[in-house]
Amino acid sequence: MLTSKLVDRTSADERRPDPPAADRAYTLTKELVLTGEFPGGHLFSEGDIADRLSLSRTPVREAFIRLQAEGLLRLIPKRGVIVLPVPPGEAEDVLDAREAIETAAVRRLLRSPERVAPALDELRAALRTQRGHAEAGDLAAFAEADEAFHRAIVTAGRNALLTGFYATLADRQRRMSIHALGPTPERLPVVLREHQELIDIIEAGDHAAFGPALRSHLDRVHRR
Repeated sequence: MLTSKLVDRTSADERRPDPPAADRAYTLTKELVLTGEFPGGHLFSEGDIADRLSLSRTPVREAFIRLQAEGLLRLIPKRGVIVLPVPPGEAEDVLDAREAIETAAVRRLLRSPERVAPALDELRAALRTQRGHAEAGDLAAFAEADEAFHRAIVTAGRNALLTGFYATLADRQRRMSIHALGPTPERLPVVLREHQELIDIIEAGDHAAFGPALRSHLDRVHRR
């Protein structure tokens, strides 16, 4: 259960002070939305979150206001909040941005051959983590690791502007992955295989092949 995982993580180190109550409510609610446990259109109340975390409703209300500003929730007076579905067209916008940024990152990386080997080590480590989540059947962790794998590609390009912008897509990426792969968990091995193919292309130094391979990967996962 997601709530117990977060509570366990918070209490793992008793020497570390607890996060503020509003931050705890924000973290839990956001995870419930991003992982699909609270899907688009789901209506819930401050009390639902307050009870899970043994909090008063005031910090939960603060968390809801933050999440409304991020476009994940909409406050409904006297009823609670509703999870906003992914807006029409947003998924395509995210995919186009990812394709452009990741392809540019690989092009820049391959212009500096001395940086390729360390980048490959990072990508292989990210893929091992993702494979472990697939074997455990943990879709939420798999989606988080999927975002980390693709972010590692962007980070390898060492373009601070693109890396910063790409980071703003993380929540949308995770939510999209859960939505795309949740109904078809048998496709997780396909994603892993295609990630390995992207690594192989980078190792071969074949920038021309990376863009089409990435596009096909995103098409099969998100546009099918």
